[in-house]
Amino acid sequence: MASPTGSDRLLRGAVRHTAGTTAALLLCSVAGAACALAVPALAGKTLDLLLRHQPGAETWLLWTAVLLAAEVLLETGSVLLTQLTNARATAWIRMRALGGLLGTAPHRAAPHSGGDVAARLCVNATDSGTAPAALATSVSAVLVPIGALVALALIHPWTAAVFVAGLPLLLLLLRAFAIQSSDSVGHYQRAQGAVAARLAEALGGARTIAAADTARHEEERVLVPLPEMTRHGTRMWLVHGRAVARSGVLLPLLTTAVVAVAGVGLAAGEVSVGGLLAASRYAALAAGIGGIAAPLGTLVRARSAGRRTAELADLAPMSHGSAVLPPDAPGDLELRGVRVTRGGVPLITDVTLSIGGGSTVAVVGRSGAGKSTLAAVAGRLTDPDAGSVLLDGVDLAELSRSELRGATAYAFARPVFDGGATPTIGAALAAGTGPARRPATPTSVRDAATAACADTFVRLLPLGYDTPVDDAPLSGGEAQRLGLARAFTGRGRLMILDDATSSLDTATERQVETALATPSRACTRLIVAHRVSTAARADQVVWMEAGRVRRSGPHSLLWEEPEYRAVFTAEAPRADTPRRSTGPGAPPETVGSGAPPSSAVPVTGAGE
Repeated sequence: MASPTGSDRLLRGAVRHTAGTTAALLLCSVAGAACALAVPALAGKTLDLLLRHQPGAETWLLWTAVLLAAEVLLETGSVLLTQLTNARATAWIRMRALGGLLGTAPHRAAPHSGGDVAARLCVNATDSGTAPAALATSVSAVLVPIGALVALALIHPWTAAVFVAGLPLLLLLLRAFAIQSSDSVGHYQRAQGAVAARLAEALGGARTIAAADTARHEEERVLVPLPEMTRHGTRMWLVHGRAVARSGVLLPLLTTAVVAVAGVGLAAGEVSVGGLLAASRYAALAAGIGGIAAPLGTLVRARSAGRRTAELADLAPMSHGSAVLPPDAPGDLELRGVRVTRGGVPLITDVTLSIGGGSTVAVVGRSGAGKSTLAAVAGRLTDPDAGSVLLDGVDLAELSRSELRGATAYAFARPVFDGGATPTIGAALAAGTGPARRPATPTSVRDAATAACADTFVRLLPLGYDTPVDDAPLSGGEAQRLGLARAFTGRGRLMILDDATSSLDTATERQVETALATPSRACTRLIVAHRVSTAARADQVVWMEAGRVRRSGPHSLLWEEPEYRAVFTAEAPRADTPRRSTGPGAPPETVGSGAPPSSAVPVTGAGE
């Protein structure tokens, strides 16, 4: 879990980001506190003048009315500024957490499931965003009781002494509230995240649940953390209720004691009638120190939620350099002694490859051999724990982000299209160019869709390329073709297809491969393949086993080995088979068992 320091750093950043509105809120709150402190004195002075029939009472009454009106207006302004500050702080915290999540390597984000991430970005970020406003309002919540206590001392010292005598009990009450509330809030938020994570998993497998008729079982599984939520939620309300009940007894007693002492002073001629009125009001304001429990409780919840949000914001980012690729280079890809280990388990070990620019290389192997991990490393979706990956002689880690993403294009077995970021089919395909490159034209988008055999069915949609992504009824194969078209739109010097043609029929796959081989789309192609036809049409084949390169070479040569043929004849996982995932960016393959592999063999592509 993120340390409290990470939470505090995130909240301090939110305060700095909302410095303008927070300062205005603080000024408004302090001015309102000043008005609240001035009104009792003015009202008491007015009453004394009226009772003594002295001139000037009307003027003091007018000032009292003005300050009352100002107090109301300032309170209204404080409410509006509080909402504005909360909104800005929440947006900033949410973007920080989202940036940390998207900027890190996938394996670091994998422990956070989709439902848990949603809870952190929505509920916890909202709670964290209340910190700046709560901090500002807590200042006025402290100033008013202190000012009222000073005013009591000026009216009659014993009134202040009586109130101070009961103050330790009030402070102990606030301290107990803060400690107990912090503990229960933290447990409640963690249980809330667990429910959200389980619910997201259930929604993702809704069809499987319906087909297996396990809805009741899933309902019970999702609600497993509910008793814990109930327990800690009840504890939160009990803590709050006890604090309110105790303060509800203590504060009236203090107020009554102060008024009684002031009454004795009135009888002795030491306090005027107006002074008694002011003392009663100041006693109520001084007792309002219990009101700090509200902003204090908000700060407690914000800090607890900030710990959970900071876990995303503090994820280690993937560093990028400033290097650029040599112009007009062919796209040579080289892996030198690459090793990737996740959770103590080696996914790929000592992989050394040299792929010539412009060639097509198929990566094959049984499930768990490390194919997708190799594909992720080749385009730097993740970094190796050892070794290096070079594109045209430049280490991928030294490239700038825009240079790296402009040079590489990915297509996956299950492409995802965000209807919010790219509302239409055309916009989704155009996004393949990336933000740092010249936007794709409608003509280039249609050409890419044609190459991916997607143009025909896109034109049949109600609005063609202007059809909203969320309204497009796509089959698995159609979604894959759109994913390929998005990758074709980018046309980088390195294209990586991670099982991206698994849902295509053989004829369509052949058309896609023909389009890839055209001179206008010349690039280096690394294809994670399960079909023998894909391997047969590749220039070279990399045969992986247990995270290592067992052999490499032309498919026709490798086909002579029975164990290589068994890779394709054995039962292979279908593209639409649900795979267990541990969270966003979780590696889809893990190392399986197998015979001890031989040493890695360099691959020389057709372009050399």
